[in-house]
Amino acid sequence: MKKIPLVACSLILILMLSVKGWAQVEPEIRAVPEWISDKGYWEVENNIKTPDTFTVYFFNNEGTMVYKEKVEGVQLNIKNRKTLMRLRRVLDQSVVAWENNHLVKVDSMLVATVLKRNGGSH
Repeated sequence: MKKIPLVACSLILILMLSVKGWAQVEPEIRAVPEWISDKGYWEVENNIKTPDTFTVYFFNNEGTMVYKEKVEGVQLNIKNRKTLMRLRRVLDQSVVAWENNHLVKVDSMLVATVLKRNGGSH
């Protein structure tokens, strides 16, 4: 007769502990990719008819365009990690330059130079 209340209490205790542990599972924290800058972001504009011509726009975190460059004669593979890291480098340079004098630079050959100097990005 005493075994039934003891078994029931044990089961209730086990259920309460398992629910408490399940309810407090913390969400998975994803690491931010290395090529994402904390200074801003970029957008790449391309046309299917001219695959070797593209325009890259660089923005700070407030959404202000800080640099724009039209690049011709180079393929831009935005799935390539090296290309993304090069774009981040140009973005960081552009944001710092814009913060110093608040002038939007256009076509200073920053992207083309970085891509060609490092062997292009196919």
